[in-house]
Amino acid sequence: MSRQGSAAVGRGTAEVRKVNVDLLSLTYGALVYQLVKDYQDDDEVNRELVKIGANMGERLVEDFLARNPMPRCRAFQESVDVVCRTAFKQYLGVTVECTGWNAALTECVLVLKENPLADFVELPERHQSKLCYSNVLCGVIEGAMMAVHQDVRASFLHDALLGHPTTEIKLTFHGIIKDTIPAGEDDD
Repeated sequence: MSRQGSAAVGRGTAEVRKVNVDLLSLTYGALVYQLVKDYQDDDEVNRELVKIGANMGERLVEDFLARNPMPRCRAFQESVDVVCRTAFKQYLGVTVECTGWNAALTECVLVLKENPLADFVELPERHQSKLCYSNVLCGVIEGAMMAVHQDVRASFLHDALLGHPTTEIKLTFHGIIKDTIPAGEDDD
């Protein structure tokens, strides 16, 4: 294949990825709109978005591990590093920075300079105080971490939709889920 043809293929892939992210953003907006309409309570919508995200996260782990064979992460910090360096980039096309580790390495903050789920979105004023529009991301992280036997809670600290310069998600590690580790994989 000529260099010119290779460049066109690479450019086409980037364009397809951008179209996919835009489609995801618009489809996600329609989902949130429908949930707000159905539940008419922002707290209930937030809980439903986390549930939906958790289901997605559990399934995304299987896809992620099939595409990226790697050894099992032994610590929460390793898992977060993989999520930041690889998973967000692979599935949403964004780079995530991990900051603010506590001394015990059980809490950190993920900083998203851009949030593709929030593209094309203007949150109505009546929903700005309670609705966590991108709460599905917290659910995806929780579900994915649960699938790899780590009990993690994720919550929004800052949201660019509300005028903050970045979107920030706090992660808190509550421990290893021992009863779900397959026989022979527990090294303790």
